Amino acid sequence: MWRTSARVYDPLLGAALGIGVLIACSPAGGQTPAAASGSGPVSGIELQFMDASVRPQDDFYAYVNGRWLATVEIPADKGILTPFNMLDDATEVELKALIEGIGENPPDPDAQKIAALYASFFDEARLDSLGLQPIAKELARIGKIRSNRQLPSLIAHFNVVGVSAPYGLRIHQDAREPTRYVVDLAQSGLGLPDRDYYLKDDDKLRRVRAEYRAHIEAMEKLAGSRIAKKEADDIVALETELASAQWSRVENRNPAKTYNKRSTAELSKLMPAYDWNSYLLDAGVAGKIDYVIIGQPSYFTALGDLLQKTPLAVWKTYFRWRVLSAAAPYLGKAFADEHFAFYGTALRGIPQDKPRWKRGVELVSGSIGEALGKLYVARYFPSESKARMQALVRNLVAAYRGSIETLDWMSADTKKAAQDKLDRLAVKIGYPERWRDYSKLGISRDDLYGNVVRAHRFEYRRNVDKLGNLVDRSEWRMSPQTVNAYYNPELNEIVFPAAILQPPYFNAKADEAANYGGIGAVIGHEISHGFDDRGSQYDAEGKLRDWFTQEDHEKFRAKTRALVAQYDRYEPVPGFHVNGELTLGENIADNSGLAIAYKAYEISLGGKEAPTIDGLTGEQRFFAGWTQAWRAKVRDNEAIVRIKSDPHAPAAVRGYAPLLNQPGFYKAFGVEPGDKMYLPPGERITIW
Repeated sequence: MWRTSARVYDPLLGAALGIGVLIACSPAGGQTPAAASGSGPVSGIELQFMDASVRPQDDFYAYVNGRWLATVEIPADKGILTPFNMLDDATEVELKALIEGIGENPPDPDAQKIAALYASFFDEARLDSLGLQPIAKELARIGKIRSNRQLPSLIAHFNVVGVSAPYGLRIHQDAREPTRYVVDLAQSGLGLPDRDYYLKDDDKLRRVRAEYRAHIEAMEKLAGSRIAKKEADDIVALETELASAQWSRVENRNPAKTYNKRSTAELSKLMPAYDWNSYLLDAGVAGKIDYVIIGQPSYFTALGDLLQKTPLAVWKTYFRWRVLSAAAPYLGKAFADEHFAFYGTALRGIPQDKPRWKRGVELVSGSIGEALGKLYVARYFPSESKARMQALVRNLVAAYRGSIETLDWMSADTKKAAQDKLDRLAVKIGYPERWRDYSKLGISRDDLYGNVVRAHRFEYRRNVDKLGNLVDRSEWRMSPQTVNAYYNPELNEIVFPAAILQPPYFNAKADEAANYGGIGAVIGHEISHGFDDRGSQYDAEGKLRDWFTQEDHEKFRAKTRALVAQYDRYEPVPGFHVNGELTLGENIADNSGLAIAYKAYEISLGGKEAPTIDGLTGEQRFFAGWTQAWRAKVRDNEAIVRIKSDPHAPAAVRGYAPLLNQPGFYKAFGVEPGDKMYLPPGERITIW
């Protein structure tokens, strides 16, 4: 599944396995699943993709997804193919139709902006003729800098307009005071996905570094530089210094460690020679705050030293590069193509860029997301889907409630706090109750990069305007057309946008077994984030505080250490293992979510026996529903990017590994000692 050829990757052993001739074989070694009869509920399991030649007891992932893995190729414009991005593709077709159906002069102001932004992306001849003109003012701003004392104002400006800088500013809920908003300052400014790309002496990463340096040189030459090679060398050297000062992604997972409150007066202690007053003023937050949260204090101290010891000319070269790189997708064809040649092909292994219409839809969705989402919901989101989801959530919460009381590692006081957190869990399904106001966002049909900057500026100012106000608990962080879901520990909420409520995650026409294995386990996954190694540090109000006893912590850590070791064994790409520490929270959520969804499915049956459909029992359809949701093919380069930067385990591992820890899976498929998917009970990890 990691290759574009018809081979299946065994996520446990790290070996490519050929697909044999298809022969009849049932889940438990008897009759193969039958075709749907055409009457009664459908199973929700995509039988056409199952490989009956594989014993489910040996490789359930290949059993459920084998034919798909053998026949489906990764499209030329993708680094990975999963149900998530297949749904993305289908949703983008629907969004394209909505955008193109707006017409020339729509009466609705938001529709006007959607149409104008989309149109501005398609005037390629104009973009070619403009050259660097769209970023001329930005380059001139950098050119006028005469002293390092002017860099804070420039970094503030970059934060406002969406250009990467050595650090970024974010407005969000204060983790220690959940009713108020706070300013976060966090490390940033790298052109590669993670610090390991600069620091690790691995052949693959070393090759990417060389290609990145060559990409910078090529872009600088396109921009007219006569010293492009030196500039590329200087930029890579400076970014390597920045990377060396940054914490690892594992360290960044600790919310207590990254919560470092500093008064605005104390900022000068971190960077004594840095003009924080200029930065705060130009960032638009001066007078609105008296403290900030610093993610990595040691990084800022190192950055202060780096700002002083690095020649101003090198910093100016770096900042020009950051502007050029950010703008490249919105300039002429030569710049856009070179940008994709590195970030698409060299870095991720993707041969071909997406069609321009898809990139245009993504721009609109990322810039005016809720305005487009409002159109999407009206056309494509049936009200009955929301009602079914609400019923699923009720059963999931009931299953969690019962599970908490049976936990052998949680004390009575902690159980009480956990139940309180569950009682106060907010659930958002489909779309927000109140749509975002875009009246202050200006969009022009003949100014693409200006539109991009104005969209960033609008969103930045919208967030800055929150300072001093009570936290708005109705706000959404994803648009309805996003195929995804999330848990926000600061608001103690789970959010399911409309677009994810489609097969294979949720099928309104299917029997509930596959839905509980699909979207039910996703719901369970998100709820469990409230009790994973990070979410458990936030209470029912979303306040960052320790509500576990010391004994609870020790017992919980023993389980999570075992889970880390279990996932560390997986090697999706030779030489690149899953990072069990980085992916710990998501692995807890996958294992817990699946376990709780199974209990919720049993609750949904109300004591009745589930029907057998397509030759599969309800329990078998439940687990097949989980695994079919995680089918995936991925290019090696894309896989490496994700292993280094993504807190989720690779999709194949997610579809396979949690099953080894589920007692219900062993029962449903008769998994016994000697089967490849068998783990002795003492090695199975059960958290919920």
